[in-house]
Parts: sequence; C-alpha cells; structure tokens
Amino acid sequence: MKKIAITMGDPNSIAPEITVKALNFLDLPKESVILISNKNILEYYDKHYHLSLEKEYDIMEIPYEYSNIIPGKETEEAGEFSFRALRLACDLASSKTIDAIVTAPVSKNAINIAGHNYSGQTEILEQYLASSNQQAQMLFICDNFSTMLLTRHIALKDVSNFITKDFIVNKIRLLKQAFSRQLGMENPRFAICALNPHSGENGLLGDEEQYQIIPAVQELQKTGINIAGPFPADTLFIEAAKSDCPYDCFISMYHDQGLIPIKLLARYNSVNTTVGLNVIRTSPAHGTAFDIAGKIIANPDSMINAIKFAFNKINL
Repeated sequence: MKKIAITMGDPNSIAPEITVKALNFLDLPKESVILISNKNILEYYDKHYHLSLEKEYDIMEIPYEYSNIIPGKETEEAGEFSFRALRLACDLASSKTIDAIVTAPVSKNAINIAGHNYSGQTEILEQYLASSNQQAQMLFICDNFSTMLLTRHIALKDVSNFITKDFIVNKIRLLKQAFSRQLGMENPRFAICALNPHSGENGLLGDEEQYQIIPAVQELQKTGINIAGPFPADTLFIEAAKSDCPYDCFISMYHDQGLIPIKLLARYNSVNTTVGLNVIRTSPAHGTAFDIAGKIIANPDSMINAIKFAFNKINL
C-alpha cells in the first residue's frame, strides 16, 4: 500500500493537536501512514488533554524530552525537532519508502534558533528533494480556486528585486509542468497579478509591469501557455469568488497578495501544496498559532484537508 509520512510539526504549537484530531477524524488505514513524532509528545497530549490517537500508526521517532514540551513557547529544542523530522521525511521520500509528505506547522524562528537557516518548510524540502532544474513552488488549493506565490518568504521591500522577465517565465513554465504532471491538467488557465497598484498606471506607480511582467506574459503566450494579465490584484481576485471562475490558478507576486484572498474565501478548507518536486507535499494553510497552543481549541479542518488531499492523490 502507498504511504504518506506526516511530520508532527513544532511540539509547542497547535501542530500535535491538529495532527491527532485530523488522523482520528479521517480514520485512514493504519498501514498507509508513517507518523514522524516522539512518544513523549503523544503521551503529553494524552496525559494533559486526553487527546490520543485512536489507531496504532507506525511511528518513527525523533528524540524529544518530555520536559521540553512547553505549549506556546518557541524554543531551540522544538526547532531542532521540527528540522530533523523534515529531514527524515525527505530521506523516506528519496528512498521511495513513502509516496507523499504532509507537514504540520513549524516555527521558522525556532528552526533558525536551532541553527538551520531556512525561511520555511518549502525551502528545506527543496534543498533535500529537488533534482536537477527542479524548483519547489507553493500552490494553495481549495476546490476550483488556487493561487501560486511567485515569491515566497521574503521581505516585502525585496520583492521587486526578484520580479524580472526571466524569473517569471521560468517559474510559470515549471508551474505549467506541475499542473500537467501532478494535477492532471494539461492546459491550465493562468491569471497573473500586477505588482503595483492599478498595474503601475503606465509607469506612474511603478514600471515592473511595463518592463518585466508584460514581456514575460507575451513570451509565455508565444509558447502556448494560457496566461492573461497582469491584472490589478485588488480586482482580479473577485473572479475567484465566482462559481464559473475563468482561471484555474492565480499567480501572485508576493506572499500576502495571494494568501489574503484564499484564506478569506476558503479559510480552513484550503491546502498548501508543494509542486515541482518528485513527491507530493501538503500542509495546512496556517501556522503554529502559539497563542492557543495547549488550549485544545484549534480547528483541524485544514490539516484534515491536507492529509486527505495527499492520500487521495497517491491513491488515484
């Protein structure tokens, strides 16, 4: 049977809670799941909150001390645990032991405190799983609405430095390949956001549209890729709310430009998928929520959908 590996995320966040809740809700065949965790974390949540797994899934352990479980705190120990869990998931994928990875939320800050200089889980997966010319891309999906982040975890002030014609062309060509190979869509319809307000107003509010984005779109169209734009982002995403949305994927220039609309419209139903690598990876479309860690009030729906999406994809 095909298997998914689920990393339990930051032990001090809502990640263990939503992972246990999601697995109990889904009731997957136990032989289809490998849980990358630690018995101390599972015992802690059982002892303190009466939250335990209802099935005996295979568990691959990363060392973690019971005394280091401090809900709501970002710590070096939790960051090291999170990083090592991701590395193990990558090793399992590289050896073909598993067919998909589902990652519970981690603290980027804790991972960096532990000495691992990455801006997110996607970057770690790309580092250890990408083969020649592969690039990981963050694609958020909910039913018929999806958005891809052209740039990911970078400061807003630096975004324009990345927005070049060649960068856009390369990213969208890879996205088109991913839609075909991983999502089964041969001719997806793309719409690309402008970077500047009102698409730059012919250079008055910025010239990236004139000199980078429009030339990139024209080159992509010449190769047969179905892409339109750039469109002002403040009106483009209105299309996503329509039942007959004319686009299969909205391409966002930066993190919040794409994630605000999909989280507003889809909230807990959206799933973060990593495309462009040889293994399917999904995660919930939210973070660690340290403010409610240990209160056992976290909504597991996005984690449920992340696991369900990965499980269904590998069992088509």
